Amino acid sequence: MARSTGNNNTNLLRLVEERALSKKVEEEQKKQEIGVPYFHKDCISNILIRLPLQSLSSTRFVCKPWYGIINSANFINAHFHGSESVLIFLKSVESLPTASARPEQPNTFSVETSLLQQNSFSIFDHPITNSTSKFCIQFMYFKEGKSKSEEYKVSCLGNIRATCNGLVLLDNRLKKGGLVVMNPVTRKMVALPVGTLYPPHDESYGFALSEATGEYKVVHLFRDSLGYISCEILNLGTRFWRGVNGPSFGLFGWFGYKPVSAIGALHWIPEIDASEYIVSMEVDHERFQTILLPTACRTYDRIIEKDGFLCFVTHEGLNIDIWVLKSLSGDVWTKHHSITKGGIIDMVPLFSLRMSEDMIFTRDEDGSFYTYDFTLEVMTKVETEKECFLPSDSYFPHVNSLISWEKSWDVCD
Repeated sequence: MARSTGNNNTNLLRLVEERALSKKVEEEQKKQEIGVPYFHKDCISNILIRLPLQSLSSTRFVCKPWYGIINSANFINAHFHGSESVLIFLKSVESLPTASARPEQPNTFSVETSLLQQNSFSIFDHPITNSTSKFCIQFMYFKEGKSKSEEYKVSCLGNIRATCNGLVLLDNRLKKGGLVVMNPVTRKMVALPVGTLYPPHDESYGFALSEATGEYKVVHLFRDSLGYISCEILNLGTRFWRGVNGPSFGLFGWFGYKPVSAIGALHWIPEIDASEYIVSMEVDHERFQTILLPTACRTYDRIIEKDGFLCFVTHEGLNIDIWVLKSLSGDVWTKHHSITKGGIIDMVPLFSLRMSEDMIFTRDEDGSFYTYDFTLEVMTKVETEKECFLPSDSYFPHVNSLISWEKSWDVCD
């Protein structure tokens, strides 16, 4: 019996040694696959998250471990929260410097071509292929008193309707009344079904994330000939339109201002001038309400999101006053700041930078940009590249991210 026990111990020891050797070989193979000395997964993640977003799309294909890190929910969420906000806009292909010599670069991603390749449309659909209506999607970032525009190398035929967390809502010009949601960085996209058809001047689209469900919602308001405002909502998870109770009769005079997403709601300024209130819709509960403004909203006044709160930026005499609303309950506005504008009256607030917290303005007169530093309390004209300027309503606040609508990333501040 003693001899048998000794053999068993020897076999067990040999088995342990073999497993240890096998694990060592696997680790050496992993090192060879990556091509660099072994680093802990968290260390690799901290390095990758510092790379420019444009590099991440190709970097994730270096090896399988890196692909898993970059595509993980934690990485995408951390990258989103560390990304600065930008302005996204459309530029006519015909107006680009290379348009005459090279109408479209070979590596440009076409929204409409991709939709056709997905077999989303039949031969009875009528795509609009007029080259004069083709746009290039670009973004502008602001840093150290300068602005610079860059391309996603994505072209489209439709207009931008709304943005949310790096996702863009576009017109689908291959199907009348259709829409497309896409991430211009990852180039992932999905076509949405056609909702209620209305002329653009009689409708408005909002795009927001529900904090309760983690699902993205597209909100469509449209006004009939009698002036009644109806509302339909599409959840990107299910992708079908459903009607909900719209705002009360007579609240909206026009749909010219884009809605702003903040404090768990979408907010509209309902009049072109002298509006005394805003119309808000809770994203989770899908209920409408009106919120009185601290002062009437004039032509160059706007509401914007700042630090997760809703800001009302209004011109008062020689100053620009900034009011903050921190929640829907109570409807209490607090004056946050007062900016001396130096006699310039047409300063339109566009958005607030997420990292530096500076506020960006533009002038409708010449399209120039200004940045206000709240720490130094200084308004400075931004050095801008020489190019044709666009009106203020052509720009949308945006964040370049890897966010997808298919998973409930925790991107709420």
